[in-house]
Amino acid sequence: MNIDPRAVIHPDAKLAEGVSVGPFSVIGANVEIGEGSWVGPHVVINGPTTMGRENRIFQFASIGEAPQDKKFHGEDSKLVIGNGNTIREFVTIHRGTEDGGGITSIGDDNWLMAYIHIAHDCIIGNHTIFSNGASLAGHVQVDDYAILGGFTLVHQFCHIGIHAFCGMGSAIGKDVTPYTLVKGNPAHPRGLNLEGLKRHGYSGDLIRELRDAYKTVYRMGLTAEEARSRLSAVAEKHEEVRLFVEFIENSGRGILR
Repeated sequence: MNIDPRAVIHPDAKLAEGVSVGPFSVIGANVEIGEGSWVGPHVVINGPTTMGRENRIFQFASIGEAPQDKKFHGEDSKLVIGNGNTIREFVTIHRGTEDGGGITSIGDDNWLMAYIHIAHDCIIGNHTIFSNGASLAGHVQVDDYAILGGFTLVHQFCHIGIHAFCGMGSAIGKDVTPYTLVKGNPAHPRGLNLEGLKRHGYSGDLIRELRDAYKTVYRMGLTAEEARSRLSAVAEKHEEVRLFVEFIENSGRGILR
């Protein structure tokens, strides 16, 4: 371990082999940091927080702090962070609450740029990108490969689907379907995230199927139930279309339209 002598490490904290901690950082009780992780200067990590391998946390980040929830009175809750995440300057990530299951969770290989806020009970998947200033209210779920443009704001209990793209300054008050590009204040769908799908190897034929599914939901004036019914046969043939349809079926807040 490479621990700067000016850092403050609680005796109950568990730091694995190869962990680096910069000057003036504070690592609290009930914090576990996996091997090879790097914590820069002036970082505060409070527990219970568990962090995996090869994470990088830059200066002035606040990780694992108590949730900003007036109903929270010190109940058991925690933050769980996976492997290979980059957490940049002034990022704030809060632990969960009892009402939300007690856990805030971040997966692997996520890129969280400066001034990001991830509130209590949020569930973040893998390979997501949060541009500067994007913020999540409590209980938000963000699925794999989703991208939030700069200063995107997401209302509590919303769900952002896989490969969704939220344009700069989007204000999101409902769920964002997978593969969809949304933008605006309030945000509205503007088509598929074509560039993201191409970059991740989606074939032209599959993109055409997803585009047809998108048109069925957003361009034909159908109700969500009517659109799902029309897409049922295609969903049986294509896993990606099935995910699109199931997302709409399971939407708690309703989808952006």
